[in-house]
Amino acid sequence: MRSVLTAFLLFTLVSLARAADVELTRVWPAWRSAESFERISEYFDGQENTGRHTVLRTQPNARAGYYFLIRAKAAANTTGAKFVLQIITPEAPEPKTHTFPITLGPKEAVFDIGLTGTDWAGRKTHAVAWRLSVVNAEGRELASQQSFLWSNPAP
Repeated sequence: MRSVLTAFLLFTLVSLARAADVELTRVWPAWRSAESFERISEYFDGQENTGRHTVLRTQPNARAGYYFLIRAKAAANTTGAKFVLQIITPEAPEPKTHTFPITLGPKEAVFDIGLTGTDWAGRKTHAVAWRLSVVNAEGRELASQQSFLWSNPAP
């Protein structure tokens, strides 16, 4: 009986640990113009239509900027989580950190998180290095991805 109880407890702990698992299936950085967000429906109702993407911007009123297209999913609903984006630009060697609140669930979600307005220098500027992580409400990292140069700093 004791071994059955131990096995049940172990199974429960492993299941709970996996419930918080988050997977970042794609992180793709690129410049996007303001026009790339326009949809025909916007001409009729004046509202931005993001489709099935969640669009989060450092400056919500500015659309043009450097975006990270992210596909993510969690093993269970993850409320109170946030994306933490650390990015090094040609202007400064120290990383800047930006946070974006999110909710993830077992269904894959698509996010466009953008450094917009004065938070990005312009179309011709590219990130030197970046690191994107998902942290829960307690601040524990659930998943992360980073650029090649983030993982290989200069000697």
